[in-house]
Amino acid sequence: MTWTSALKATARAGLTIERTKLEPLVALRGACGVAIVIGVNLWLFTPQLAVASAFGAFASGLATFQRSWRPRPVLALAVAAGLAFSTFIGYMAIADPVVFAVLLALWTLLAGMAWAIGPVSGMVASQMVAVMLFTVTLPTSVLGALHHAGLILFGGLVQAALIIVFPIRPWGRQRDVLADALAAEADYARRLRHDPVARFDPQPLMDARSAAALTPRQARRRPHQLAGPRGLAERLRPVLASLADPVTGAPDEGPERDRVRELLGAAAAVLDAVAHAVRWGKPVTMTPEVMAALDVPDEDRLVLHGAARRSGLRLIVLLADVVEAADERVQSTGPAAPGERRHLLRPSVPRLVPVGLRALQREARWSSAIGRHAVRVTAVVSAGYALGNALPLGHGYWAPMTSVMVMRPDFAQTFSRGVARFAGTVVGVWLAGGLMVLVHPGTYVCAGLAVLCIALMYLLLRTGYSVASTCLAAYVVFLLGIAGEGWSQTVWARLTLTLLGGLLALTAYALFPAWETLRLRDRLADWLHTNGRYSLAVLAVYALPADRRPRRVREALLDSRAARLEWEEAVARAEKEPVRHRGISRRAERGAESALATMGRATMLMEAHMPDRDAGASPGAGTFAAALRAALPEAVSAVRERRPLDWSAPHRAHAAWRAAAGEEGVAVRASELLLDALDELADALTPGRRAAPRSGG
Repeated sequence: MTWTSALKATARAGLTIERTKLEPLVALRGACGVAIVIGVNLWLFTPQLAVASAFGAFASGLATFQRSWRPRPVLALAVAAGLAFSTFIGYMAIADPVVFAVLLALWTLLAGMAWAIGPVSGMVASQMVAVMLFTVTLPTSVLGALHHAGLILFGGLVQAALIIVFPIRPWGRQRDVLADALAAEADYARRLRHDPVARFDPQPLMDARSAAALTPRQARRRPHQLAGPRGLAERLRPVLASLADPVTGAPDEGPERDRVRELLGAAAAVLDAVAHAVRWGKPVTMTPEVMAALDVPDEDRLVLHGAARRSGLRLIVLLADVVEAADERVQSTGPAAPGERRHLLRPSVPRLVPVGLRALQREARWSSAIGRHAVRVTAVVSAGYALGNALPLGHGYWAPMTSVMVMRPDFAQTFSRGVARFAGTVVGVWLAGGLMVLVHPGTYVCAGLAVLCIALMYLLLRTGYSVASTCLAAYVVFLLGIAGEGWSQTVWARLTLTLLGGLLALTAYALFPAWETLRLRDRLADWLHTNGRYSLAVLAVYALPADRRPRRVREALLDSRAARLEWEEAVARAEKEPVRHRGISRRAERGAESALATMGRATMLMEAHMPDRDAGASPGAGTFAAALRAALPEAVSAVRERRPLDWSAPHRAHAAWRAAAGEEGVAVRASELLLDALDELADALTPGRRAAPRSGG
């Protein structure tokens, strides 16, 4: 993609306004928190203190809208505490411009590295830099700095208290995510009726797993509807795929395929009903036709045979378990049995400190995109601060504030947010400034207008960054109106310095990029590695069923899903970058993605039919697994270094396994599909290569 095309695409993305579900009650609650803080400070203190504390309440409320499964009050308090500390040390250093510039650079560097911990941490850290840049412009003493910091913390306390006192649809986010996962399974079952090898997007299941991780206190209060269906949905996916697949399930046509379609349709109806029940906390309701389809009459034994029959019976049992788990209304308040863990443990905030430090250490290198982003944003904020103060406009902090709020570790988000920020600022500042000059509102009217703007921002936050920037720009104008700032100076200074900050951010990314395009082969190699671990974990169960370890299989599957998601996100980002040298062609990229998706599917088919502990061992599976394990590291390196892939050893091992076991075993047929996927990967990455001998030849 050329620079012109990339800039057009990112600008269009930044200005796009999406239709999304609004949460008016949540937005009203957050705006009330800001209103309380401003009102109390205007009543007891000065307008300047009201302005400073309003930013604490605004940022604390904004953090509760981020995609995090932490309790909302904890997020509000954590953000307020960070903002208070950031403001205080900023006040301590502002007396000496050199010391403050050094502190600002260090603080921005840490904020840039915070993206290594997660997007919520990165966003909060960026807010800390922005708020520090603004609040230190309000004159005060050391005692006043403590007062400012305390008032910002007070804003977070108010937001947290409102969340506790006025809960809006408790567990609503977790319910929605789990319902989305079940609905995705239902859609998958419906598509399998017409396409037996339909692809499944694992993102809803990954989101449901993240939402299911709880603290011990949360686990004592979680409704039972959120406890069981997620794990059952995870187990349903391979059963659905195995039942529909013509390799391990029923033939393409005939009575067996008709029965399979009937079971898949009934499964989709059941999962949709359970998703609705989980989302709204209602009982599961199903039609008599669906119930009849899931009955197991005697003649069913004559319809489905072999692996298809086992998959059908397993599907019926799992669907019954899903319905039973979703229809439970009792809350879990008792202690778990010794050695039992009823939930995925989410570590407490203190326990997250070493995890965060390890993430920072891992990304503190020149080749890391996060590390390069931290250096880039530090240079931009420092330059913006110097230029903003050098210009005779006043409000010099607006330039670095704009830069730190729009810059992200990837090109597309930085450019789209920069365009959206400037466009939103132009609209918001002109609207608010025009109202100021026409009406000349007083202090309390400005406060009311500021609260209205922040309520609109909370309400429309997910419709687009340009809309949020418009509301935020108007909010800042009215806040400065509380402090007595002139509207004309506010408008022109803000527009000019916002444009300067945005241009600095965009120029820095153009001069010092961290292109995702050049890392596509690394992402592909990571996906191959995790897929291989997943395959080896499943094959190990076939080789030695007595040594069966479902947890190892589960962890390998989760790693494979995460690697696939990283690949898909990397491809999406790379498509928007103005880089001609990709390291991998578009055709090879699509072929490799299809091959690795098929590899994961083949392993999933084997997982659906894993033997019990008392089943006999399979030496052939063990030999095949050993050959695959030996070939995998070299193949991963070959993908990274653009060398041909060699799967001849796994082919020979599979031929011996097939000769000993015959063609009827599900594992033998599924592993042959796995080898086909590996050959497809080699063909995609090495055009014109000589294909390996077929295992059946």
